[in-house]
Amino acid sequence: MAESQARKRVVDSDKVWTTLITNLDYLSGLLTLHHSLQRVNSRYPLVALYTDAFPEEGHAALRARGIATQHIPYLLPTKGRDYSNDPRFYDCWSKLTPFSLTEYARVVQLDSDMLVLHNMDELMELELDPPALSETGSRETSTRVFAAGHACVCNPLKKPHYPKNWVAANCAFTFQHATPDAAQTEGIDPAVGPLGFMNGGLQVVNPSAVLYDQIVAHMEADATNMEFADQSLLSDLYRGRWVPLPYIYNALKTLRWKGVHDPIWRDDQVKNIHYILSPKPWDEINDKGEWTGTEESHKWWIDANRERKALETEKGINDRF
Repeated sequence: MAESQARKRVVDSDKVWTTLITNLDYLSGLLTLHHSLQRVNSRYPLVALYTDAFPEEGHAALRARGIATQHIPYLLPTKGRDYSNDPRFYDCWSKLTPFSLTEYARVVQLDSDMLVLHNMDELMELELDPPALSETGSRETSTRVFAAGHACVCNPLKKPHYPKNWVAANCAFTFQHATPDAAQTEGIDPAVGPLGFMNGGLQVVNPSAVLYDQIVAHMEADATNMEFADQSLLSDLYRGRWVPLPYIYNALKTLRWKGVHDPIWRDDQVKNIHYILSPKPWDEINDKGEWTGTEESHKWWIDANRERKALETEKGINDRF
């Protein structure tokens, strides 16, 4: 019997949020993500997907808070690309694992550097193609393999190792500046603009062993050409076959910056903010627990984190996380 068939769910629900954790650096983010899901009264549990590298201290922190965990193998191509400019991409391959979790009917993968601001349980009911249809590989019959938000390809920090075509004119969000009201509820068609590139921070998936085999085969065949790991793979393998979500479900913090995509950003509409790039909000807390940053959106996380810790103290949880 295949491993995916033999596995049992680690929670009662067949629909789950998942998030990858490989080290302690992102643990505070995961804990506050979990708190934010509870704060908005999500009906669905969060499952922390951990790899062998995740230490016992981290497991103890998750157990203390009642967060379900599930072991996954660390996914890495046999022959991969050099990500020394962005080492985080080595871990990102493992974010493809939700496609393999066939013990669940629906998995919504979240990055640990996210903060849920409003309930988004509707993603658990979002219409996707049934796996049997998605597995065919036909763009004529299957157009809803998974759902995700677009990547912002503006490269506002002007990172020199990013592709030369990552400019505002090629960014999907740029095409929504003239229709900001629609941007709150509609994703831009991946066919608009030349790139059609997704961001892997949030993925809505109907798991399938066949799809996962397709993904791994594509990774092994072409990983050296995939500049952004999982994001490059899914954008290429399922080009034109994924559902674009409005930015509010994966609101990259840089979209809010003046001169990037502030014309479409509305604080009160954002359901889930994604703290991409460095520094992370938890990097801006000093030894006294004081916030040392200046970016307003980071303070949303700082406030939620402070609230989480206060509730945990009441329950007798006083570890360093």
